[in-house]
Amino acid sequence: MADEALYEFLHSELVGYVTEKSAKENKKDDLSALEYMGFSSGYRIIERLTKERPRFNDELDTVKFICTDLWSTIYKKQIDNLRTNHQGVYVLHDCAFRFLSKLSSGRQYLESAPKYVAFTCGLIRGALANLGIKCLVTAEVQNMPGCKFHIQVQRS
Repeated sequence: MADEALYEFLHSELVGYVTEKSAKENKKDDLSALEYMGFSSGYRIIERLTKERPRFNDELDTVKFICTDLWSTIYKKQIDNLRTNHQGVYVLHDCAFRFLSKLSSGRQYLESAPKYVAFTCGLIRGALANLGIKCLVTAEVQNMPGCKFHIQVQRS
């Protein structure tokens, strides 16, 4: 339980640091630093999680692994819903996203929600990059604390 609180505190401090730094440099909503921190963390975490596993058969199996094992390791629960069009687009829906659940569920905090999901977008992108899938990950927050992560696989 203590490690969960430390992770949440670290995340909120990262968000505060990057937001403050962006404000000093007059860059509005520059969340690329948070996304990059998430990318490098996801890239490293997935190495540890998959070191004793055989290679994945296909893209869908890889995304399922992200939804179950990676999400359980980091957020202590699995993704609530995974949807795909089987053409390289995946939508991961977390009904009670951990970093948004501490904020009020009112609509007044929707504009600040992207700060709290940028790290996780990078985390997903980094994990998939290490597994050989180049993609673009965006997040959508319509109703707090739920969040949808859209993964668009980039074909070469």
